[in-house]
Amino acid sequence: MDQKPDAAFEPRIVAFTCQYCAYAAVDLAGTLRHSYPAGLRIVRLPCSGKLDTLLVLEAFEDGADGVCLIACSEANCHHIDGSRRARQRLTYVQGLLKEIGLEPERLSVVTATSAMDGGLAQAVAELTEGIQKLGPSPLAKRTA
Repeated sequence: MDQKPDAAFEPRIVAFTCQYCAYAAVDLAGTLRHSYPAGLRIVRLPCSGKLDTLLVLEAFEDGADGVCLIACSEANCHHIDGSRRARQRLTYVQGLLKEIGLEPERLSVVTATSAMDGGLAQAVAELTEGIQKLGPSPLAKRTA
């Protein structure tokens, strides 16, 4: 869907993040006073590998316009293969989204390291811009 972005539309994005490298990157960005979009909600997980398919689908059902996984790189995963497993699950969920008529681009993965400074905020801003172009999720119930 190639819609004209609505300037008043502030996407609701749920970002699941691993408590190790990825959450440290989120925390560092906050310490450096980098800003995140107002509609971003961060959910901390013990490992990105714990991200369940149902949890992602429930985020969309509960009104998220987009869902993001902020994960450690596969080489830096504290649980060895958590990041890899999470990416496989998200590929599966993108297929489910397509089947139910939602754009798979509403779901994305951002790789983060604890040493990132402005890169994470920039990646989240680009994600938000992409969701803004898609418009509100048809599953989201908006109140005025």
